[in-house]
Amino acid sequence: MTKDQVIEEFRQAGALLEGHFLLSSGLHSAAYLQCARVMMDARRGARLCQALTERIRQGLGAEAIDMVVSPAMGGVVVGYEMGRQLGVPAMFTERVDNQLTLRRGFALSPGQRVLMAEDIVTTGKSSRECIECITQNGGRVVAASCLIDRSDGAVDLGVPLFALAGLRLAAYEADKLPPELAALPAVKPGSRADL
Repeated sequence: MTKDQVIEEFRQAGALLEGHFLLSSGLHSAAYLQCARVMMDARRGARLCQALTERIRQGLGAEAIDMVVSPAMGGVVVGYEMGRQLGVPAMFTERVDNQLTLRRGFALSPGQRVLMAEDIVTTGKSSRECIECITQNGGRVVAASCLIDRSDGAVDLGVPLFALAGLRLAAYEADKLPPELAALPAVKPGSRADL
């Protein structure tokens, strides 16, 4: 699947939004990618995750992953579908007292090979937090994945990052907004309420 085909899937799902958005990273942007809208169509989600799974298998090998772990909220559906596509279990981390943790009886075996699966990576903060949680719980993160890498390869997660598409979408600190963005009210469509 090409980058243009991936972006077209987002457009068709009404998931490529324009305006003034407060991202879960705390940055502001004129563009927002609403993965929940993409993944609400199970067939579209399966197509996208299948293409991403093929990239991961080519890069790591078919048997390199034992488990998929994703950060809640945005990564839950993507992580589930990545687990289904890879034929391995999937679980997610949740934020408790502002820290990602495993709950609901989820546990990792020591040394278990884990794919950390995200929907969107911008600064990599949530991904790094999820990777830290996996490591603290005995897992060994062999790679990370996302549908869209908004840094277009600039973010370093300490493990290989497999992205279905990379986009360089400008994101700004609150005190460095361009005038046209500052003139619009900020909307927070994401799932992080701690901003």
